[in-house]
Amino acid sequence: MVGLIGRLWNLQYKSIVKEASGKTLAVAKFFCVLHITNTYLCTFALAYGPSMIPTFNLTGDMFLAERLSIKFGKVGPGDIVLLRSPESPRKVMVKRLLGLESHSVTYVVDPMNSDRCDTIVVPKGHVWVEGDNIYNSRDSRQFGPVPYSLLEGKVFCKIWPPKEFGSLMKSGMKDPDL
Repeated sequence: MVGLIGRLWNLQYKSIVKEASGKTLAVAKFFCVLHITNTYLCTFALAYGPSMIPTFNLTGDMFLAERLSIKFGKVGPGDIVLLRSPESPRKVMVKRLLGLESHSVTYVVDPMNSDRCDTIVVPKGHVWVEGDNIYNSRDSRQFGPVPYSLLEGKVFCKIWPPKEFGSLMKSGMKDPDL
């Protein structure tokens, strides 16, 4: 009798281990796919603060950014981009791309205090980014052209708040001739 109970216990234990390892493998595969998708294809991000008003709300909006356009050089003036901060590398920023390398960009130096404008030619391997709210944005006007390698994604869809769900492709451009 003890032998029969031992064999039944052993069979039951093996089926539990087999089921648990199968489920563990499925969860591991899911997280691998999630990691690959987030790292190389598309990511969720949150924008909050005043620099991108009116495109994004002060209290925070969630959006999707795809990463392939950056890898293949398919970004241009007017696109909203996700980028690593050149001043604080742990911080990720959302800004509007206004100029690529060799583009001439004219910007208001200090919009709070004067109308003085300056023009810069964006150096090779760099981009010029600015927030939509020029009165309250830390951007290329303060830290200069940003290395292209700091770009992480191109924003294409706002997903939160639900009433503002939709495409963000080239919306809110400062200059329609860009």
